Amino acid sequence: MTAVPAQRFRGVVLPEGEQRDLYVVDGRITYESQPGADTVADGWLLPGLVDAHNHLGMDDGGAVDDAETERQAVADRDTGVLLLRDCGSPADTRWVRGRDDLPRLVRAGRHVARTRRYIRSYADEVEPDDLAAAVVTQARAGDGWVKLVGDWISRDEGDLTPSFPADAFAAAIGAAHAEGAKVTAHCFGSDVLDGLLAAGIDCIEHGTGLREHHLEAMAAGGVALVPTVLQTDKFPEFAEAGRDKFPRYAATMDDLHARRRATLLAAHEAGVALYVGSDGGGTGRHGYLAEEVLALADLGVPAADVVAAVSWKGRGWLGFEPLLAEGAPADFGVLDADPRLDLATLTRPACVVLRGVVVATRV
Repeated sequence: MTAVPAQRFRGVVLPEGEQRDLYVVDGRITYESQPGADTVADGWLLPGLVDAHNHLGMDDGGAVDDAETERQAVADRDTGVLLLRDCGSPADTRWVRGRDDLPRLVRAGRHVARTRRYIRSYADEVEPDDLAAAVVTQARAGDGWVKLVGDWISRDEGDLTPSFPADAFAAAIGAAHAEGAKVTAHCFGSDVLDGLLAAGIDCIEHGTGLREHHLEAMAAGGVALVPTVLQTDKFPEFAEAGRDKFPRYAATMDDLHARRRATLLAAHEAGVALYVGSDGGGTGRHGYLAEEVLALADLGVPAADVVAAVSWKGRGWLGFEPLLAEGAPADFGVLDADPRLDLATLTRPACVVLRGVVVATRV
C-alpha cells in the first residue's frame, strides 16, 4: 500500500487504559508528537481483532476462487478482524499473505480427515497408516499449524467416534512437531480427547466433550481451546437431521449441547486459555466475529476476558505483537465505547487501521 502522511488517533489505549495521542508513521505506531499530523479518529483504541478459527477460501462446496477469497477476507477486515488463523481450507491462500490490504493470515493447509468421514471436498482424506505423512505434507504447506479432524459421525456405529486410533494421532502429532508445526483438532465428543491430550496436541477446536480431567490436563499443558459457540449453537439442528437414522448420534449431540455452557465455564474457571473463533467459511459466515464475542459473553464468560482473548491475548498466542506499543505495526480499531463495558461496540468499529492505513470507517 502507498505510504501516507503521519496520522494521529486520540483516545484510550487498551488494555492499559491510558488516554494518549497515538501516531502512525510508515505503518508503525509512535507516541512521539508528529507536528502537522491530521487527527483521523478518536475513541477507544484496541489492538486488531483475531479470528482464531477461520476458513478462508472455501464455501459449502469446497475451494472458492481468488475473487471470493478476497471478498471473504475484506468482510472480516472491515469489521476490525486483522489477524486470521485459518483452521483448514482446500484452497491455496498463500497469495493473501502478499496483499498488504488484507488481514494477516496464519494458515493450516487442508484439514486431515479419515476417508469418507468428513465433509466432502474439504479435507485430505487418509487412512491411519498414512496419517503422519499427510500431516507432514500439510505442515510444510501451512504457516505453522496443522488441523486434524479428531472425531466425526461413524455410519457403522451411528455415533460420534474418533477418526483415527490414538497411536496414529500420536505419531501424527509427533511428526508435525518435528516439522515445527503446532496441531489443533476438531473435537465435538469426549472419546477422542484422552489420546490427543496424551499425544501433546496444542489446541482443541469446539471442545464440547471436555470433562474435568481433560480441562486439568489442558491447563497444566498450556493447551488452548477455541469454543466456536455459534457453531455449537447448531447442535440441535445436527441432532434433528440424524434423529431417525442415527438416534445414538442425535442423543449425543443433544447431550453435548445441553452441557455446553457448563463445559465452557468450567474451562474458563480451570484456567484453560480460551480464544475466539467464528468458524467462518463453509456453512459459517465471514465478518461476524463480534457475534461470536457476544455469544461467549451470553454463556457467561466475563466480557473483559473475552475482549482480551479476541484482541491482545489472541495476537500474542499466534506470535504477533499483542499491544499498541512504540514501534509496533499499526493494526488496530477505534471504537466508540470501552468494549470491556459495552461489547456491542465491537459490532460497529468507527475506524479500522491495517498496516498503518485506514481500511474501513463507519459511515
